Amino acid sequence: MIIVHDIFICKPGQASKLAKLFKEVMGDDEELVNIMTDMTGEFNRVVMVTKYDSLTAYEQNFQKYMQDSDEMKKMKEKMKGYHDMYLTGSREIFQVW
Repeated sequence: MIIVHDIFICKPGQASKLAKLFKEVMGDDEELVNIMTDMTGEFNRVVMVTKYDSLTAYEQNFQKYMQDSDEMKKMKEKMKGYHDMYLTGSREIFQVW
């Protein structure tokens, strides 16, 4: 099993807004485990946690976001401007033993 953390360091006052946006847009994805905001550590941090059976499954899922389907067009429209809500981000991919 693979666990992925997509981490966003948001501008002040934007973390909860970004977390709510992710929840609204991606809340029905079966891979989504949690969307979390910080309580300790680095401020203004949003972590989106997803789970996959393998790296291949992760890559296949990632490919759907590159398609020009109606579903992706709607998602991109809802996500419009989200880049303005954060300063930087990173991704961590873990193998579960």
